[in-house]
Amino acid sequence: MSIDLHTHSWFSDGTKSPTELVQLALRSGVSALSITDHDTMDGVSEGLTAGVEYGIEVVPGLEVSAVHKKKALHILGYYLDPAHPELTAALSVLQKARDGRNEKIIHKLQGLGVPATVTELKEISGYGQTGRPHIAKLLMKHGLVRSVPQAFDEYLKKDGKAYVARFAYSAEEAIGLIVRAGGIAVLAHPIQVDKTLTILSTLLPVLKSYGLAGIETFYPTQKKKVRQRIRILAEENDLLLTGGSDYHGDIRPGTRLAGGNNVHVPPELLDKMKIWLGRQPSIN
Repeated sequence: MSIDLHTHSWFSDGTKSPTELVQLALRSGVSALSITDHDTMDGVSEGLTAGVEYGIEVVPGLEVSAVHKKKALHILGYYLDPAHPELTAALSVLQKARDGRNEKIIHKLQGLGVPATVTELKEISGYGQTGRPHIAKLLMKHGLVRSVPQAFDEYLKKDGKAYVARFAYSAEEAIGLIVRAGGIAVLAHPIQVDKTLTILSTLLPVLKSYGLAGIETFYPTQKKKVRQRIRILAEENDLLLTGGSDYHGDIRPGTRLAGGNNVHVPPELLDKMKIWLGRQPSIN
């Protein structure tokens, strides 16, 4: 049995509804699931309802983009109050900034001769928020690239033909928002912050001073030696261990929820998070 504390629904850049994610968790032997959409908690209510229906524990979650000394970070939040006024206001700012970024990218593409429009982009994105993965699909539709990775490499990643920098809160602001909304703040996929993990020894104490409580230790691209090093860093900084698949659905073919041959996330980690919050752990 595994838990999965890092997944995305179609409320951000995933391809499945929160209900479909819960149904997939049931089929996959995942006992607890957190839907951690980018910069939004709009899918939490549906996820919680589906969790009750299908007997899967659903943890309210979120993934916030942040920056620290020009270094991009992702901060996961768990057990936040989706209706917290300061949090909802901050997420609204992020959504408006995302929409503005999309428009600027489309404008750049038009300048490159691509007959793309914001309306067409919205038709492709469908439900939920719109982001670069949907623009990648738009580029595929126009025959400019053959795959989403190619779209990012040529047009959408930093130094790409149509790249536009995104607005992000500072790490201190992002972590503070999560904490004040009653949540647990966790550094996501540290291997993506620094492949050697070298800077974490100085970064983690700073983030902890902002309120960071955990670090994502179990992650598909973080193999055994990396996990061992992260465990040591977590112990040195008195941080909780968490983990998840970063499942996005069909937009990342071949990916699966945690468990099986994918990353295994021990269920007892969730109990430790609950104890940290002063809640009752699961009764097995």
